[in-house]
Amino acid sequence: MNIALWIIAGLLAVAFLAGGALKLILSKEKLAAAPGGGWAEDFSADAIKAIGALEVLAAVGLILPAALGIAPVLVPLAAVGLVLLMIGAIVTHLRRHEAKVIVANLAYLALAGFVAWGRFGGVA
Repeated sequence: MNIALWIIAGLLAVAFLAGGALKLILSKEKLAAAPGGGWAEDFSADAIKAIGALEVLAAVGLILPAALGIAPVLVPLAAVGLVLLMIGAIVTHLRRHEAKVIVANLAYLALAGFVAWGRFGGVA
């Protein structure tokens, strides 16, 4: 089970590191023009940068604490943070009637929830 948790945490970290970096690097206009980026129209440029920073921090928090053995309790906390971010993303996409995108958000939510559960001690 530990290997599965590492693999899922690694995949989530890569996805959110990339997504967060794009939110930090690209302008609001470029994000809004990208496929599936219409949600950016509903947020200020600063809010988008904050979301990107949270995603990058969560990505780092999924891997580094456990890999270094320093404060490994941060791993499930980072996963819970991603769960909360995905709940926010789902609410945003529901308001915008973007049902197709919600499927990916639900998948990320489930994977992050699994990592949180597993790292909080849900596995024997």
